Amino acid sequence: MSELLEKAREYEERKEKAIEETKRPLFHLSPRCGWMNDPNGFSLYKGEYHMFYQYYPYRTEWGPMHWGHAVSKDLLHWQYLPCALAPDSPYDKDGCFSGSAIELEDGRQLLVYTGVLRKQDENGDYYDVQTQCVATGDGVNYVKYGENPVIAGDLLPDGAGKRDFRDPKIWKEQGVYHLVTGNKTEDGDGQILEFVSKDGFHWDYEKTVIKNNCRFGTMWECPDYFPLDDKQILMTSPQDMLPEGLEFHNGNGTLCVIGSVNAEGEYVEENCQAIDYGIDFYAPQTILTEDGRRVMIGWLQNWDNLSIRRDDFPWFGQMSIPREIHIQDGRLIQNPIRELENYYGKCITRKGVLISDSCSLSNIEGRCIDMTVEVRPSQADHMYKKFEIRFADNGKAYSTIEFDPEQNIVKIDRKHSGSRRAIVHQRRCKVSGNQGKIKLRMILDRYSMELFINDGEQAMSMGIFTDINADGICFKAAGELLLDVTMHELKK
Repeated sequence: MSELLEKAREYEERKEKAIEETKRPLFHLSPRCGWMNDPNGFSLYKGEYHMFYQYYPYRTEWGPMHWGHAVSKDLLHWQYLPCALAPDSPYDKDGCFSGSAIELEDGRQLLVYTGVLRKQDENGDYYDVQTQCVATGDGVNYVKYGENPVIAGDLLPDGAGKRDFRDPKIWKEQGVYHLVTGNKTEDGDGQILEFVSKDGFHWDYEKTVIKNNCRFGTMWECPDYFPLDDKQILMTSPQDMLPEGLEFHNGNGTLCVIGSVNAEGEYVEENCQAIDYGIDFYAPQTILTEDGRRVMIGWLQNWDNLSIRRDDFPWFGQMSIPREIHIQDGRLIQNPIRELENYYGKCITRKGVLISDSCSLSNIEGRCIDMTVEVRPSQADHMYKKFEIRFADNGKAYSTIEFDPEQNIVKIDRKHSGSRRAIVHQRRCKVSGNQGKIKLRMILDRYSMELFINDGEQAMSMGIFTDINADGICFKAAGELLLDVTMHELKK
C-alpha cells in the first residue's frame, strides 16, 4: 500500500468518528468525510452492491481525486469501506478520475478509471493528460496494473482530442469486454468512443458510438451505454449546455439518448431528453440488479451550484436515491427503488381535501418522508390557477414545489431555504397536460428533495441545507382544488 493511500485511510477512519449521525442524510450516500462528486464503479460484486465515488477526504472542496468506497445489500443502507484508490502513481499523480468496475473471470474485481497527469506546454500553460487505467482487487484492497495506462492517446482515432478523454464505463458482452469514454474532439465538440478487450487489460479502439455535432454542450462526460426495454440507451453529462425551452438548461446538464443498433452495428438515435429536470443531478451511472432491474444513481449536486453548502458540515456532496428506470412511449421513466418501502414507518392518508387558500394537515410533516400528492380541480369547468407544496418549513426558511395547470409547468424553488448565495435556486419543467390533474411524489431526506412527476415521467432534484428542525409542510391553492395525500415516514 502506498503512503498516500495509507494516509487517506487513516484520516477518513479517524474523521468519520467525529461526524454526528444527524448531520448526514438518512438514505442518500454521502462521503465518509470531505468531498464527494461523481459515482464511480457502481457494480455488483460478491453479493454486495459497491459504490465508489470521486473523493477528496481532507477538505469539503474539490482536490486531488481519490476513490471513496461503500457497500450495500439493498442500495439504501451503506457501509463505508477504506479508500480504494489514491493518486500515487506517475500516470495519475494529479487525480484518479471517474470510471467503473466489473468482475473478472478469475473472481477479482476490476476498476477502470481515468488517470490524470498535469503537464506544462511551451507557453507555460498547464494542461491535463488523461489516460485510462485499471486496478484489481478483492472488494476492499486494490492493486494498480503494472502496465498502466491501458488506453492512452495513441489509441485515439483521428480528430479525437487527447486532453479531454475520460470516464470509462465497462461491460461484458458475448465474452468480450467493452468500454465507452467521453471525449472532446480537437475542434471542441463532444463524442463517445468505444474500445474492446479480450481480458480487460489490453484494449483496442472499436468505433465512435455517437457524435454531438454541436447540439448539446461541448465535452460529454460520464457516459453509460446499455440495452433497456428493447432500446439502446446512451446517457451522458454534457458541459456548457445552452437551454432549449424547458427541456435542457444552461451549464452542466444530463442527456438521455434513446435509440437502437442497426444491422451494421451503428447507433441510431430516436429521441433525446434530459434525465433530471431539477437543479442538482449529474454524472449518473447504472447497474443491472440481481433480479434484472436497471437502476440509476447520480451525484445530487451540480458544478454550477457548489456555493450552496453548510460551512459547519464535515462533508460535501451526496448521491441521489437509486432509481429504477424504464422506457415507455419513447421516454425515460424513473422512480425510487422499491426497496425504499422496507423503511416505511407510520402512514398518514388524507383523501378529497378541499383547498382554496393555505392548509396544513395534521401529522403531515417531516424531513425524512415519501409523500405522494394527487391534485384535481374541484369542479370540471372551474380550473384553479396554481398549486403549491411548501416543505422544510419553520416559518422563516422553506422550499416549494409549484404547479401551474394552465401552462402545465412544475417549478421547484429553494431561494428561501436559508442559502446566502445568489446561485440557481429555481428550475421549471413542462409536464404532460392533464386538465389540472397531476401526481407528485416527493422523497425528502434531511438535505435533499427529489420529485417524481406523474409516476416517473419526469424527475426534479435539489439539495437543501435548511436546519433539520424545519419540518413543516403546507399546501396552497390559488382557486379551489381537491387534494389526496399519502405520506410514509422513512426510518432506518
